[in-house]
Amino acid sequence: MSTTITVPPGLRNVVVTETTLGDVRGDEGFYHYRQYSAIELAKSKTLEDVWYLMFEGHLPTPAERDRFIAELAPLRVLPAEVRAVLPAIATAGATSNPLAGAESNPVAGAAFNPLAGLRTALSLLAAVRGLPPLWDADPARRKADAMLVCAATPTILAALYRLREGQEPLEPRADLSAAANWLYLITGAEPSAVHATAIEHYLVSTVDHGFNASTFTARVIASTGADVVSAVAGAIGAFSGPLHGGAPDRALASLDEIGTPDRIDAWVRAKVSAGDRIMGFGHAVYRTEDPRSLMLRDLARGIGGELVDFATTVEQRIVDVLAELKPGRNLFANVEFYAGVVMELCGVPRAMFTPTFAVSRIIGWSANILEQATDPKIIRPIATYVGPRPPAPIS
Repeated sequence: MSTTITVPPGLRNVVVTETTLGDVRGDEGFYHYRQYSAIELAKSKTLEDVWYLMFEGHLPTPAERDRFIAELAPLRVLPAEVRAVLPAIATAGATSNPLAGAESNPVAGAAFNPLAGLRTALSLLAAVRGLPPLWDADPARRKADAMLVCAATPTILAALYRLREGQEPLEPRADLSAAANWLYLITGAEPSAVHATAIEHYLVSTVDHGFNASTFTARVIASTGADVVSAVAGAIGAFSGPLHGGAPDRALASLDEIGTPDRIDAWVRAKVSAGDRIMGFGHAVYRTEDPRSLMLRDLARGIGGELVDFATTVEQRIVDVLAELKPGRNLFANVEFYAGVVMELCGVPRAMFTPTFAVSRIIGWSANILEQATDPKIIRPIATYVGPRPPAPIS
């Protein structure tokens, strides 16, 4: 006789394992990477520093940082076998080839899904480089594979975007930081220090965030002993959903839809009345303001402009109206709301908002994969059967 175990929907607050990588304390509006405040790291450290912290367990010394950056540089360059198929991946779904000429820009209505393209390209990269199952690899090989995947991801995503736009992909530059390289690979121009710093703050602040859906997916796959890319590909699939990582562009689209300050209240009331979710507001964990949103709002204000003024006005009115319509819910702006604003200000195309998020989160996924690989136990939960009572006669 099986034992029925009642669990909350979505496994909310169910402890599934232990981790040394970080945690989110939602009631406090605080989260951390290892023993450090994630927001303080975002304000004071580079993405490479935090990458090292997540993989090695401590912040690097200057010498360790230099060696780490030197190790990353060649891993950002894609093998010829991967570069050769990127045009086909980038233009999949289009009815004409953007590489045929300037007049053949991406066809209207042909959806560009860079995260789907990333999954495909990473799978090929794994085959080209012969990534073994985690179960068969020693810790050094696991870490090397994770480093490769994290380093290659920005190059792949930027190349897919530029190819889709009818432009040639660019090679990563060893003289630029990870954040500056990302902007350069997308736009073709070396970013200003202000924009590079803003994007770096954003990237560091989104490296990891507890056992969210994509991180848990990565760990489930890693627990089977599969290779690093298999676990990362599963995480990307979970992350691509609009209820997870796929919201920054949708949140910014809400600003476009509202248009002017006098339309805010009516827009919010109509959304709530229709039962629609307001993208960029509310969070599954935080019961106070999202610390990432607060930092990004400050970054946006530091850059300034009409978009920032409008966004801050919209934020306050949405919070006020939601407090009236949903008393006791404490619905505040989350990371996606101001992430879209900051990326727009820094010249990131909207199609690349969620991919920018993925550029940093893949580091957190990989750190979790490496940690999970040290546990020989496969993750194997159960479900409560609620269908017709078996056994039924077969007619």
